[in-house]
Amino acid sequence: MNEHIRIHTWPCSYYVGSEKRWLPGKLSLTPVSVRFTADKSGELLVSFHLSSISEIKKESSNFIFSSLTILETNAKHWFSSLQPNRNVVFNILEHFWREQLLSSEGSGAQALPSQTSKGKELTGLLTGSQKRLEDTAKTLEHQGEQFDNMMKGLNKIESEMDVADRLLSELESPSWWPFGGRLLKSPVDTKPKEAHLITDPRNKDGVILRIPVIITERTDSSVKPGKLTLLVSGLEISDSSSQILHRFDKKDVDDVKIHTPYEISVRQRFIGKPDISYRLLSAKMPEAIPVLEMQFSKKVQFMEDALGLVGARKTPQEEAGSSIWHAATGLLGSVMQAGSIPSSSQGAGGGCQQAQLQKQEEVVSESEAQELKRILRKLKSLALETETELERQDEALDVITSSVDRATTSIDKQNRRIKKLT
Repeated sequence: MNEHIRIHTWPCSYYVGSEKRWLPGKLSLTPVSVRFTADKSGELLVSFHLSSISEIKKESSNFIFSSLTILETNAKHWFSSLQPNRNVVFNILEHFWREQLLSSEGSGAQALPSQTSKGKELTGLLTGSQKRLEDTAKTLEHQGEQFDNMMKGLNKIESEMDVADRLLSELESPSWWPFGGRLLKSPVDTKPKEAHLITDPRNKDGVILRIPVIITERTDSSVKPGKLTLLVSGLEISDSSSQILHRFDKKDVDDVKIHTPYEISVRQRFIGKPDISYRLLSAKMPEAIPVLEMQFSKKVQFMEDALGLVGARKTPQEEAGSSIWHAATGLLGSVMQAGSIPSSSQGAGGGCQQAQLQKQEEVVSESEAQELKRILRKLKSLALETETELERQDEALDVITSSVDRATTSIDKQNRRIKKLT
């Protein structure tokens, strides 16, 4: 991630120990560092890496004013007059600091090579598989829509057959009967609609991804840690004790706004009452955004600060996906060559050759491993969605079959009654 991306900025005051005074300015958080810039001069007074932080605490300056202290390797930094309040800044800083400590992306990712031959081949294979699975999922979705239309048509036929049955009963009543055929009518067969017997896919829901987040609801002055869980049928937002705050089904979500690579907002609109909206901030949000794009493709909006993500997605690996067979052949060929080293060469110089071979065949770089991880997560999401849709369509086919049989029997019965009348 770009070191210059600003995740969040807060107005505050910083204590300059050498001058023994507080300077107003802005505290900024980037993916890898914390910075403070003075308001008047615009000078960058403090800048240090998140990995160099040893402790973040809430303290009081002069026993009165609430402050936030960040203990670095050899310095202690004091921040006060934090807006909107100290708790908000503390929760966000602590979240990104902990995730930075748990992740190795911030320190060593730039020192590793950007591309390797095998990493490129593997990425090409997975990208091609992802594209074909996406095409299959789209075809399956279109097929599901056709099944739904068929079920609606069959329900309409059944209702029309009920009307025909009542009319035929009227015609079959004796002409001398003064009340028509209404009292001779058999009670309407109230069969339960089998379309409602289809099981809810949420009962068999699968978890695609779960990440820690900082949750903001309506106002910026109240934030709390929690979790975002991406499911096949939607998403769940829960607090730090795993109590579900809200669950959004796919059909309920009206828009998903990507404000920055680390911050999103999810909203469900209502008429006559307030909308349900959550703003989520996380150091692992870049892992969740591709899944959100796939699940809510027509509802995702990239704001100005996140437009770089769209261009960054179009990597050279997408072009490599068009030549899957070539990539697979090269990958198998390299494996065969590695396995066909003669045993006679494993003498005095064998160890040296093996060391050189291992050095040349660097499997994948860190950036390629992250790309492979992202693609595999997409493949998992697509597979789970495909499985859920297939189960739903199997049940829909059973309902359609029974409805067709019932409609055929009813039509034959009405035809016989019509022939008797003529």
